[in-house]
Amino acid sequence: MRVDERERVLASRGVVLRTIAGPVGLAVAFLAIHGILAGINLYDVVHFPFGDVTQVYRFWMEYAADNGVLVGIDTSWVYPIGALLPMGFAYVLGPDAYGQLWLATIVALDAVATVVLARRSTAAAWWWMLFLACLGPVSLARIDAVTAPLAILAVVWLLDRPVVAGALLALATWIKVWPVALIGAAVLALRSRLRIVIAGAVVTAAILVAALALGARGGIFGFILEQTGRGLQVEAPVASWWLWSALLGLPEGRVYYDTDILTYQVAGPGTAPVAALMTPLLVLVVAGVAALGALAVRRGQDRTEVLVQVAMALVLALIVVNKVGSPQFIGWLAAPAILAILHSRPAFRGRALAVLAIAAATQFVYPWAYDGITAPTWLPVLVLTARNIALVVLLVVAVAELVRLATGARPPAAPPHALSES
Repeated sequence: MRVDERERVLASRGVVLRTIAGPVGLAVAFLAIHGILAGINLYDVVHFPFGDVTQVYRFWMEYAADNGVLVGIDTSWVYPIGALLPMGFAYVLGPDAYGQLWLATIVALDAVATVVLARRSTAAAWWWMLFLACLGPVSLARIDAVTAPLAILAVVWLLDRPVVAGALLALATWIKVWPVALIGAAVLALRSRLRIVIAGAVVTAAILVAALALGARGGIFGFILEQTGRGLQVEAPVASWWLWSALLGLPEGRVYYDTDILTYQVAGPGTAPVAALMTPLLVLVVAGVAALGALAVRRGQDRTEVLVQVAMALVLALIVVNKVGSPQFIGWLAAPAILAILHSRPAFRGRALAVLAIAAATQFVYPWAYDGITAPTWLPVLVLTARNIALVVLLVVAVAELVRLATGARPPAAPPHALSES
């Protein structure tokens, strides 16, 4: 092959690769991934990953339409009251189109997050696509699917649009509580904390006023109390001992379905006191992480690193030190992982890759091998255990890094990538 011909071939290959990796390829990947995941949710009647949406969320909205009794307003509820926004919106065309409109809403939110993310970092946008593919159909089929893209938008805009970011995080928190961890990380690490808090307070006030206007009273904060009486959910890391006991046929553990909260839990000697211990333990761990982050900032450490470490540690704590465990919880890790990618360092990138592996293991367990968890069999229990160990390791690493920052010497100068806030 002549030199000029070889150069033309290489140039054409470069164009193809740039097209695949660029906006066109990202758009194709977005449509393909969301199309496949939506199709699984709509048509897989064997594993039924869409059950929470079409059986539970739709039932709540349909019951309100037929009987005038709305969860969160007229009764206590397991979710913050803001969750009524996406659940109610999906009902505007009636019960028959509920699932389709829910998916359309999630795809639209994901599309906005992807476009905004791609303008900031192509690598982060591609990671987000891979994450959705790894986590599988549950990434579209739970209320957490609403909060994930809102949180991603917030972490992208956290530095240059702190008011918008604070408002988005507050809204997301009133839909599902976990984004409060990102608010906490931002308040600890950023100088723009006051604007973030004020924006969040305005959104919170608007939601509370709307709830009171609809007739809600003391039950607005009932979702906090609803969590306290729960047992150990089968997928939570702390439930592993009893899950393995059930697998091995030991009398110390069994898996059962709780008809009150519609989920699988473990039972056996010690489950009640351990379940009671988890909430105060979670509070202690969160307080410890916050204290380390505050001390690191006070010592003058790089605020970028403090923000990333605290965000990852707090979100991981909400998953690891929790008596409740569900596959959609892994979706919470997308925002802190993307935050790490946006401030890319080798250690941060390694954790983002680990999150992809955790998401893939989660998809294997749910929905494809979930029967092997509810009636324990070897491979699903092994994969779930490995996933939970990986979560614990990531939490330990993040806390260890915070200890290093909190006890280390003040850095000589801020690096070029350090946070510069307007």
